Amino acid sequence: MSNVIETLERRQLRDDRPHFKAGDTVRVHFRVIEGQRSRVQVFEGTVIKRQGAGARETFTVRKQSFGVGVERTFPLHSPKIERIEVAAVGDVNRAKLYYLRGKVGKKARVRELRQDGPRAAKGVQPQVEAAEGALPAEGNEEPAE
Repeated sequence: MSNVIETLERRQLRDDRPHFKAGDTVRVHFRVIEGQRSRVQVFEGTVIKRQGAGARETFTVRKQSFGVGVERTFPLHSPKIERIEVAAVGDVNRAKLYYLRGKVGKKARVRELRQDGPRAAKGVQPQVEAAEGALPAEGNEEPAE
């Protein structure tokens, strides 16, 4: 019996979802159906949690709208989600960011993970100088006159 349920759930999974975690800023393009019309609504905010597994996996996005905190929970594999864009990768040490609910304004922001920090610049600098000719390359030194 459980094998039948697993095969049905496996067919409902979608592969076009990007990798994101709690702390990331995402834009969720969600199809809203109102009567006979349907439109795509964009909900942008910080992911405060991901829970569940398989077809039942959900994620919660929080944003500030006119000074009021708004949270919305989306099923990850829902056919109503057109696409998910990751706007920024957050640098957090928690899986659930419930502490953001008590913060307002700038304190409610999450640090952004930077890939081009000062340590990365130090590793690139000597190669740039060598390319410009500022540092002589090893083995290509001219004899002193």
